[in-house]
Amino acid sequence: MAAVETDRDAPSALCSEFLNFSAKDTAAKWLQVSNLPKEVYQHLACYVPKIYCLGPNLNPQNEDLLAPLLLQSPLEWYLCGEEPSVGLAKLEQNNQPSQLCGHVFKVGEPTYSCRECAADPTCVLCMQCFLGSVHKEHRYRMTTSGGGGFCDCGDTEAWKKGPYCQKHEPNISDSSQKDPLANLSDEMIARTYNVFSIILKYAVDMLTWEKEDELPEGLEPPARGDTYYCMLFNDEVHTYEQVIYTLQKAVNCTQKEAVSFATTVDRDGRKSVRFGDFQFCEQAKSVIVRNTSRQTKPLRVQVMHSSVVAHQCFALKALTWLGQIIRYSDALRRILCQVGLQRGPEGENSSLVDTLMLCDSKMWKGARNVYHQLFMSSLLMDTKYKKLFAIQFAKNYERLQSDYVKDDHDREFSVTDLSVQMFTVPSLARMLITEENLMTTIIRTFMDHLRHRDLHGHFQFERYTAQQAFKFRRVQSLIGDLKYVLISRPTEWTDQLREKYLEGFSAFLELLKCMQGMDPVVRQVGQHIEMEPEWEAAFTLQMKLTHIISMMQEWCSSDERVLIEAYKKCLSALTHCHSGFTDGEQPITLSMCGHSVDTIRYCVSQEKVSIHLPLSRLLAGLHALLSKTEVAYRFPELLPLSELSPPMLIEHPLRCLVLCAQVHAGMWRRNGFSLVNQIYYYHNVKCRVEMFDKDLSMLQAGASMMDPNHFLMIMLSRFELYHIFSSADCRKRYNRENANKDVVQQNNTLIEEMLHLVIMIVGERYTAGVGQVECFDEIRREIVHQLCIRPMAHSELVKALPENENKETGMERVIDSVALFKKPGVTGKGLYKLRPESAKMFNLYFHHYSRADQSKAEEAQRKIKRQNGEDSVLPPPVLPRFCPLFASLVNILQCDVLLGILGAVLQWAMEPSGGHWSESMLQRVLHLIGMGLVEEQQHLLSSAEDNDTNFNFTLKISRPGEAPANTPSILALLETLQNAPHLEVHKDMIRWILKTVANIKTTRECTASAPPSDSSGHSQEETVRDKDKAERKRKAEMARLRREKIMAQMSEMQRHFINENKELFQQSLEELDPSTSSTLEHSPSSCDSTLFCVGPRRWRAGGSDRRQVVTCILCQEEQEIRIDGKAMVLAAFVQRSTVMSKNRKRPPHNPDKYDPLFMHPDLSFGTHTGSCGHIMHSHCWQRYFEAVQAKEQRRQQRLRVHTSYDVENGEFLCPLCECLSNTVIPLLPLTKTSCSSEQPDLSQWLNITSLQMKALLSAHRKAKAADADGVDDMDGVNDCPPPDGFKLDYTPKNPYSSTIKEMLTTFGTATYKVGLKVHPNEQDPRVPIMCWGSCAYTIQSIERLLVDEEKPLFGSLPCRQDDCLSSLTRFGSACWTVSSHATVQNHFIRLLAALVPDPRVENTPCILDIDMFHLLVSLVLSHPAVFSLDSSGLSADTAQLYFLHLVTVAHIVQILLSSVPEEVQMEQESGGAEREEEEKVCMFYNTLRTHLGSGLREVDSGWHLWCCVKAGILPYLRAAALFFHYLNGAPAPPELHTLGVGEWEALCGYLCLPSNLLQLFYNNRELMEPVLHGWCSHPGVLQGLQSSVALIRFPRESNHLIELPGDYSALINQASSFTCPKSGGDKSRAPTLCLVCGAMLCSQSYCCQSELEGVDVGACTAHTFACGAGVGIFLRVRESQVLFLAGKTKGCFYAPPYLDDYGETDQGLRRGNPLHLCQERYRKIQKLWRQHSITEEIGHAQEANQTLVGIDWQHL
Repeated sequence: MAAVETDRDAPSALCSEFLNFSAKDTAAKWLQVSNLPKEVYQHLACYVPKIYCLGPNLNPQNEDLLAPLLLQSPLEWYLCGEEPSVGLAKLEQNNQPSQLCGHVFKVGEPTYSCRECAADPTCVLCMQCFLGSVHKEHRYRMTTSGGGGFCDCGDTEAWKKGPYCQKHEPNISDSSQKDPLANLSDEMIARTYNVFSIILKYAVDMLTWEKEDELPEGLEPPARGDTYYCMLFNDEVHTYEQVIYTLQKAVNCTQKEAVSFATTVDRDGRKSVRFGDFQFCEQAKSVIVRNTSRQTKPLRVQVMHSSVVAHQCFALKALTWLGQIIRYSDALRRILCQVGLQRGPEGENSSLVDTLMLCDSKMWKGARNVYHQLFMSSLLMDTKYKKLFAIQFAKNYERLQSDYVKDDHDREFSVTDLSVQMFTVPSLARMLITEENLMTTIIRTFMDHLRHRDLHGHFQFERYTAQQAFKFRRVQSLIGDLKYVLISRPTEWTDQLREKYLEGFSAFLELLKCMQGMDPVVRQVGQHIEMEPEWEAAFTLQMKLTHIISMMQEWCSSDERVLIEAYKKCLSALTHCHSGFTDGEQPITLSMCGHSVDTIRYCVSQEKVSIHLPLSRLLAGLHALLSKTEVAYRFPELLPLSELSPPMLIEHPLRCLVLCAQVHAGMWRRNGFSLVNQIYYYHNVKCRVEMFDKDLSMLQAGASMMDPNHFLMIMLSRFELYHIFSSADCRKRYNRENANKDVVQQNNTLIEEMLHLVIMIVGERYTAGVGQVECFDEIRREIVHQLCIRPMAHSELVKALPENENKETGMERVIDSVALFKKPGVTGKGLYKLRPESAKMFNLYFHHYSRADQSKAEEAQRKIKRQNGEDSVLPPPVLPRFCPLFASLVNILQCDVLLGILGAVLQWAMEPSGGHWSESMLQRVLHLIGMGLVEEQQHLLSSAEDNDTNFNFTLKISRPGEAPANTPSILALLETLQNAPHLEVHKDMIRWILKTVANIKTTRECTASAPPSDSSGHSQEETVRDKDKAERKRKAEMARLRREKIMAQMSEMQRHFINENKELFQQSLEELDPSTSSTLEHSPSSCDSTLFCVGPRRWRAGGSDRRQVVTCILCQEEQEIRIDGKAMVLAAFVQRSTVMSKNRKRPPHNPDKYDPLFMHPDLSFGTHTGSCGHIMHSHCWQRYFEAVQAKEQRRQQRLRVHTSYDVENGEFLCPLCECLSNTVIPLLPLTKTSCSSEQPDLSQWLNITSLQMKALLSAHRKAKAADADGVDDMDGVNDCPPPDGFKLDYTPKNPYSSTIKEMLTTFGTATYKVGLKVHPNEQDPRVPIMCWGSCAYTIQSIERLLVDEEKPLFGSLPCRQDDCLSSLTRFGSACWTVSSHATVQNHFIRLLAALVPDPRVENTPCILDIDMFHLLVSLVLSHPAVFSLDSSGLSADTAQLYFLHLVTVAHIVQILLSSVPEEVQMEQESGGAEREEEEKVCMFYNTLRTHLGSGLREVDSGWHLWCCVKAGILPYLRAAALFFHYLNGAPAPPELHTLGVGEWEALCGYLCLPSNLLQLFYNNRELMEPVLHGWCSHPGVLQGLQSSVALIRFPRESNHLIELPGDYSALINQASSFTCPKSGGDKSRAPTLCLVCGAMLCSQSYCCQSELEGVDVGACTAHTFACGAGVGIFLRVRESQVLFLAGKTKGCFYAPPYLDDYGETDQGLRRGNPLHLCQERYRKIQKLWRQHSITEEIGHAQEANQTLVGIDWQHL
């Protein structure tokens, strides 16, 4: 109770104090006192608890009003010494505008980084600066900020060029950077200093205060209350659900309150959940702790005294206030920095800034955010203090990081996140390395946190506990910091930098030592591995370090002394690791082909082997750099190259490559997936640069320093193939070794892999330092080989290329030189296609191809060559020269051991043995021989100058074997193989080799004999080529003759068949040719041959026209459609729609009471029917649907997943095309009608009809009264006798068969159920109304579609829509037969009364509130119910025509009342043609004015009025033409099949209307006048004209999706300033834009969920029901994704209409290329929406992609 009272008294008590309070006086008093801190503290002690924390809610309004007045205002007076607004304005005026922008990013705000000028990817600009900078013309990247971080505009170190935007351009005049404090007076400086030091100290003390029940000295309140808060703190361990559940139990609140608590805790880091005395709060605390401590550590809860909370609230306010004050002047900012960094009495780490940093992990989220913001706007914006702060940060680095690792908040809420602001500034980073030894600190800190090691000192991630895994994830942020420090290479080195860098390098080597050989594997033999070993942590570490390792090498390469030292250190570290190299591995001697080598025995398939060898790989990288920077040639004496032991260097990388080969050969199958994954990542683009590529380099380095024969023997030994090739008779390999099939297979694969490795060692020269190439040659080659597989999109290429630390691949620089770009169409992406001349670089054994890539590329390249009519051989490409350090590698090709291996394989290939050699083995051998020849050709070309050709491959391969064996030479073997029938595939390669050998021989002979003449070489090539050509020609000719023969046979058989079945064909020919048979009978017999679709003279269908035969898609039987036959149905989908709505604000109707008889012209909700056009028997469909239902029931018991269709709602997929449907429309034939010649004119017809109505009305009322009273006295009802031939008691016979009747009911009920969102009820009187409405709405929407797509009215609809409309209209005219006739007659009476006012019918709507086309359709379709009683010989056609006439006049009136625009355009001179119309329309308009008086303004121009009428009524006439066309089957005149002039006349003619529509009024004037008077005298008309709500104008504009900005970043910007409407001012996490109405919603979040029909739904789903009748199209701005939703359970994602310059969408904004709106794609989405195909699109998407079914769409 106490709480409530204080709540009530507080304001009044405060008010009196607050009225007497003067900030100015207080400030004046403070100026006098000696002990200012004490005074200020007393003031705060007195007032803070009176303003803050007075009740259960922590921020009522008055805090924000009172705090500035009572607390901040005196401080500002004191600071300025005058009125604060004046003083601060002066300060601002004197201030030099800062050149740093310093705008702090909000969550989701767009940030821009220039890919050409930014020093690194963390340098970003805000949108304003970017638009005013030079970078918007460059290649830039756009991303959304995660919050925090600020704009780097004006920071010269962040940009290589263009550091300033126009706004922050520095003034040239003020070049002298003087101290900002010079502008302030000394007293001002002293006062500022005082205020800042007191307030900052106060805030720091309060935020780092740990006691819950008492305050710091000097702040104890004068009167201490007894109120406490139970404060709940955020952690990142518990989920939202757990917190909500716990709170509901602990402080028994509703779920909504609990959600709001949880949201606030998540946002601000803490929230009071209870207010009251200590006991009351303590109890809540214990419940919360008890409930959350079961699985994890409990939620943190504290019971805090309200005064402590009050001071903490004000402390945050005070920090925010400091941040605002310093914006006025740089001088104030500098003083604040000084105060913050000033050392306290305790010495080291005692400044206020240090205190805050070191207590960071103890504070709650909100407090951290506030002080981080203050640091960013003060310390980091002042260059001098940024440096001092960086030094403090580096000094405390280890402690800060340890705190962060123990804490559980995300990195963005930790002070360690500020490292990016300092470490990325190159000058600061270098200073911190040299002065604070930062690099070593970071690496050591990292090592300290990973303490788990095995016996050899390697990292051990086996059996990590969850806690350690969590810690490991957090420790990785240290690697990020190291990356920031290294991101920009130094251009000048000082001795101190060298020393500290190398110290850091040594620390890094220690780290790599712990990784060298970690996670070793041993081959499982016998049984499968039981537990998959942990491998991911090691690879995560490797991936994180990849860029660091590359950057370390770059730093080394920029200084020769550093490189030499680093090389030595790395080598000694590696030697240290290998010092146990020979343990337990016996030495053995290998000999082969007359060479022998000493090595050790080691089997990869039996011993431990590890994939992680970062030390070896780092050394390989440095070794290549020695060659690239030419250090190796200039200072060989400084390098330990002579001490290197090549066999030691190659040992481990070789084992690793052998491991990969054996895994490919299937020898490690029992080791499970973990090994497969490791091998995959080893080759993957993310890791390969520092793994696979470097292993290859290391083998190249080792081999270049060894005898190639020795190298190859060691290699054979490691591949465990030595025994195969070393035996004397290895060429007869498999005659004796009839070994196990598997072993043979394995060995074959190993031989292939080994040969491939040799190809790579000799052929991979595109690394700078290994071959004589530049770095972009390497990228160019990668791109060429990717595009050799197939044309690729930009994003695919980027994914296939390794990124550097700046996320760049360097692709853009070279792509255009090797590829051509092809733009995309409305779907798909832009593709790069290889330029034909680049294909000559293609190397089939490119080292980065996976097996699949290789075979695709081979196939693609051969295909291209065949298409160009070239030989399909793929010879090895010409390669660049090796660098001198690696030059000896080419000798591998001509060494004895390799030639022995090649000869052996060729020998095996002589016989087509059963799997003892393989095709790909032979292919590799031929490739190697080809490489030798190409190499020799290059040597000959280059050595034409100096006659030193020591590379003589041709000589070696022509030499037969030594004496005893006398094996044939390789060349001889090839000559034999050339004709072997089993080597058809390789023939072209062998032929190419032999040809090249011949060429080389001739070249050699020519150079040896005197004058060089090339002719001989050429002539030889040509003769071979001519032979080839002739051979090909002969084959082509043979093929042609064979084809012709077959064709002749076929046509002969055909002729024979036709002759035998003559009569069959005769018949079909007649049917096909309409000119002969049909047109004669049906051409309209009347004298004028115009076609009418309505009225007594309308076109009538002959017998054969009415006959329609269709096939059922389920049983394939043919069936004629007849009234009394089996029902045939069309699969259909009925949905509510707002696509044509002109009023989205209208609230949905109450479905139980709503009467839909009259449609309002704003068409706010309609019912649309669509169909896929597939036809079934009704009984087939029923059987199919029952099967679907049964299947659904069975499935429900098994598992609860949504399908893409909802069976309970009657949905199913069309059995043929799987299109979503929810009902079926019965197909009906055209009705037979006859027409007597004599038909009444309008007035007679109206008389008859009104008599009929009277009679009907009285009969209905009698019946009603009889039901009510049961008494037969009918005094009150005046009896009206029916006119002649009108039988009231007549019940017409229903002509339809029972199945058709059943289907009529089915479709009617479905339309009613969906359209009104009610339960099905076939007896409801509204069923027929909904059916007519759906018919009208569908026709209207299709008419609009045709206009929007500029298609003619007839002949351009696809047949599915055509069938749908015709069956829908004919269904409409038949649906009355299954409803109660009295009901339909009643509807007709009410409809007619709206048109011909009738005093006996109440509440008819006024003419402005009726959509005329709906009225026409309803009248025509309900009339048969009345007409069936009439046997007087009147024709229904007459009625249809007169309905059309009357409704048309009503529509003209409606248009003139609502749609005549104000301004009169220039009057066109119309010829006499339309003069009559203009006069009539003027007269008519004036008649209306006489009826309505002042309601209508005066308009003089007849031309203007007639234009309005014509334009306004055209859509209605077009829709009417469609309606009568489908209802009566009259073919349309040819003018309506094309676009163009003459449409108006053709329409009026077709509809039997005069082209001057006003004649309808004037020809029957005396009859129409009273009707017109009736319309105008309806009270609604005047109200409508005078009301402020605008009337609907005709023609109604088609609805469009909203306009989107051309540049996507404008949308991101708009979304970043959007705050969640429910949780006060909070940034929305997933802002989502409705494309139909432009509303921005807060999607996918608890805060904006609402309840809809008893289900919790997210903001988007709720919005679809208000805006789109359950269908929605949204753009998720942060994801750049279009979202389609339908109902609560269906949705799919769709490609957004925004593309980058490469024609690709960027869903999830991952790539960050600038995006621009593609109008075609947006139009496509709009067309889907206008066609009502969104639901169908979702259905197809969900069928195609099962993952979409599982998403909770309703929560979006």
